[in-house]
Amino acid sequence: MLTVSKRPKTLLFITALAAATPVGLAAQSQEAPADGDVMATVYGTLPTPDQMTKGPQVEGIISARSDGRMRIRTADGNDTTIAIADYTKIKAKGGFLGLSTNKLAADSLLNGLPVTVDTLQWDGGLVASEVDLKSKDLRTASMIRTGTDQRFAEQTAATEALRSRVGDIDQYNVKSTINVNFDTGKAILSPQAKADLCSTATQAEAMDNALLLVVGYTDSTGSEELNQALSEKRAGRVVNHLQQACGWKPYRMLTPTGMSEADPAADNSTPEGKAMNRRVAVNVLVSKGLDGM
Repeated sequence: MLTVSKRPKTLLFITALAAATPVGLAAQSQEAPADGDVMATVYGTLPTPDQMTKGPQVEGIISARSDGRMRIRTADGNDTTIAIADYTKIKAKGGFLGLSTNKLAADSLLNGLPVTVDTLQWDGGLVASEVDLKSKDLRTASMIRTGTDQRFAEQTAATEALRSRVGDIDQYNVKSTINVNFDTGKAILSPQAKADLCSTATQAEAMDNALLLVVGYTDSTGSEELNQALSEKRAGRVVNHLQQACGWKPYRMLTPTGMSEADPAADNSTPEGKAMNRRVAVNVLVSKGLDGM
């Protein structure tokens, strides 16, 4: 997995990237996608696996898909473009539609899908030798892609309505904040933390236009790289529980972030202080321009 090398200095709200216009692998240029961002091209005719060397394992979210390649956004915010070959193995683990480590077609690699990619490397770039994903993530991505669920259409309309009202507003009132805590080196929610999160979601649901911002932290134990990854994992675990168990709508969730050991809540020189710093803060926000409407 690519290593996180820098700690974020500020909270970033990252918007989803649009898919690029399909082109062949041998093409030297391509049209830009709708957001103006150009996905890097893998050049040339792909060699056979025995002509390449083992490349890095890349873990992240598919942020763009084009003909014969995909772009992966990793936890540190970097983008990696990887070619998809005829010999690329695509596997899903889990129980969705009876899938269990089954090989899938390349068109199952949808935008927004979390994946782990084993790569091969040559002078033209990276080629996926195997792509692993979870069946439950594929189910979610498929629902969003096809819109077959009635609630998806309702959510889309609500998303657009909310976006039109807050799109140009970058300041929020913090209506409340709760912290859920973790054991050293862990990202497992306690029963009390799960109950507190659902209670917060219920209270926020009663507020018009409320959004949630989830920020993960660690204590000072361990390296900066490990703590950055751990803080992001904790934030992701909280987001998953809020959405899956507490029913919080994804479109009312601002992009979560991990802040490693930054902004400690207490002194890291004591066990008690470290325990307070191993936390995820869930902030209930309402845009200043909409607060009180």
